[in-house]
Amino acid sequence: MEQRKHWWNGRWGRVARKDVYLRTSGNQWYVEQRAGGADGVSHFFEYDSEEAALDMVRALLTGMDDWRELSVRPRER
Repeated sequence: MEQRKHWWNGRWGRVARKDVYLRTSGNQWYVEQRAGGADGVSHFFEYDSEEAALDMVRALLTGMDDWRELSVRPRER
């Protein structure tokens, strides 16, 4: 699975931190919504197209948080 994008709500701490990830594997696209940092709780969504996955990402990034996109380092081969 390849991670394509990562967004963070700009807040620190287990209670306040939220992350959204966009990943792909083959022809499938995955969105992960995580609350609570690395040890937090995640919800996963699976899509057949990048556009459908990005629609979900846009919906998840709405609200009062100051979302910022974090850079994703390319995989080394």
